Amino acid sequence: MTAPLPLVLVPGLLDSYRLYAPQLDALWARGAVHLAQHTRADTMTALAQAILAAAPERFALAGLSMGGYIAFEMLRQAPARIARLALLDTQARPESPEAATARRAQMELSRREGLGAVIESQIPRLLHAPHQRDPALRALLHAMAEEVGLEGFLNQQQANLTRPDSRPTLPQVRCPTLVVVGAQDILTPPACAEEMAAGIAGARLTVLPECGHLCTLEQPRAVNEALTAWLGS
Repeated sequence: MTAPLPLVLVPGLLDSYRLYAPQLDALWARGAVHLAQHTRADTMTALAQAILAAAPERFALAGLSMGGYIAFEMLRQAPARIARLALLDTQARPESPEAATARRAQMELSRREGLGAVIESQIPRLLHAPHQRDPALRALLHAMAEEVGLEGFLNQQQANLTRPDSRPTLPQVRCPTLVVVGAQDILTPPACAEEMAAGIAGARLTVLPECGHLCTLEQPRAVNEALTAWLGS
């Protein structure tokens, strides 16, 4: 009997392991689940190296938002170790000048007023409008930000600012790939997901209705179904 494939989950910016809490019961039943630490370096290269050093020899890999950027770097460094790939609410494009300006403004806000102010400023862009009023979701975003911490956030933002363009490497992805995006995602909209899915041979694209940028929290049941199908494909 073949052993289940381990799964490595990489959170996004200002997200901790709690980003994937709604998935753990469904995913753990299928095999070992590893939650990546992504706050202790300020380049994509170093973050990917650290996660690979702690990961199983061969594994399935899923990343949301910044987690997807890290996943692309892990693919560049160790493509043979990654057996399956899931890209959730992310993009292959590099940082635009406009996004870089906004990112630096967030860094300054965090130094001046704290991470709570950053979260409050970003909630309209992170969550679909009906979910923005959910007190439990809002509290969860604040809790994750505190777990990442100011130093971790600044490291993450510096890494995001200098990430490379992953679009040229999309045709080199050979493993079964799932691309998931919220239909109302403002930060990495469906067009970015369509671009990735079109560039990766055989990729499966899933667009989730009534969902913003944080699909694992906003539409957990649909994400669980998509991930379990991908792991079993």
